[in-house]
Amino acid sequence: MENRKLFRSKIQLLFTLYFNGYLRDIRLFKAFLDVPLKEFIPKEIQDQVRIYNDAPVLFYFNKEHPDTLRTISAPHMISIMLQELILNENDDLLILGAKSGYIAALAHKLAPNGRIVIIEANPKIANVTIENLRKANLLEKVEVIVRNPLLGFSERYPWQKILVTGAIKEDRISTLLQQLDPNEGVLFAPIGEDLIQTYTQIIRYEESFYGKKHLQVRFTPLMTQVELDELKLDNDFGELDEIINQSGADEFINISYAKNISVNYESNILDEVRLEPYSKSQSYDIKPENIFYAFLQHKDQTINSANNKENLEYLENIINSLEQIKTYNNFIRKEIEKRKISDSPIFEKKIKIIDKYQLEVSSVQKRIKKEMGKFQN
Repeated sequence: MENRKLFRSKIQLLFTLYFNGYLRDIRLFKAFLDVPLKEFIPKEIQDQVRIYNDAPVLFYFNKEHPDTLRTISAPHMISIMLQELILNENDDLLILGAKSGYIAALAHKLAPNGRIVIIEANPKIANVTIENLRKANLLEKVEVIVRNPLLGFSERYPWQKILVTGAIKEDRISTLLQQLDPNEGVLFAPIGEDLIQTYTQIIRYEESFYGKKHLQVRFTPLMTQVELDELKLDNDFGELDEIINQSGADEFINISYAKNISVNYESNILDEVRLEPYSKSQSYDIKPENIFYAFLQHKDQTINSANNKENLEYLENIINSLEQIKTYNNFIRKEIEKRKISDSPIFEKKIKIIDKYQLEVSSVQKRIKKEMGKFQN
């Protein structure tokens, strides 16, 4: 279990993501609770990075190759990625770019019955990822393969979902789109030529592809075959072969360009349909009652539920974290009131939102205090 200070930071981050509209799926809320970010950051740099800030976190840096610096995406960006993929519990997911395995570990919580494959071009990053997944007991659920991500993984076609975690040029996505499931397969990728890309959601209906451009982002480029070849020159070939063999990768092959696929960005089909898992049920929307149950489930999984002292310490930790959130919300409310513009509808809307969140936090607190009473008697 994470220490008290770190766990409080996580709770405050999750409520911030929820209040700001980034975190909407209770399954992902629970996944963030269950998967400790610290375990996906090398021990030698854990004290040098800030965990559970809403910012990218460094997990790999080679002084001899500064351009290979890699980070785990900021939590709000991870929320956007995984929710816009619209993961169902049986979906097979292809992730291009390892991100230390943390995103795959979260995705497994949303698609526990599907297979997840990570394609990573840098063998050293792949090795770090494999070790992280081994410690998390996820190697049977998540496979890491060393090869050029631009090729995708057509050998296991079709993929219900494909997530690209590095910047990719638009003329390179056709190979990946061909590997999508024709029955509503979804790809989510930061597409662009320059420093700024557009995170884009593309859905496949048989041989038609419909896209929706979401937000502008700044990602490092997805590693290509050229970069991988340069790394191989500096690697011990025995080490490289071992990583390739244990990941089950095929021999490296050159990128072959697929036929150009036209994506229809004019259609509003992605606004009109609610795909799985949201189309059949609203139960994944975050509400005070399922936040409360998410905490209880996490408690039962991480501590000895028969130990009343541990139960109380866990619940008290949550109560204190929620109290800090309420204090912060009150501060924001006062700041808004200071800048009030008379009869401003925007002002009224902001106040209503803060009041709503305060009620929701209080509701969770009330339920947890009632739960605490069971262990105090």
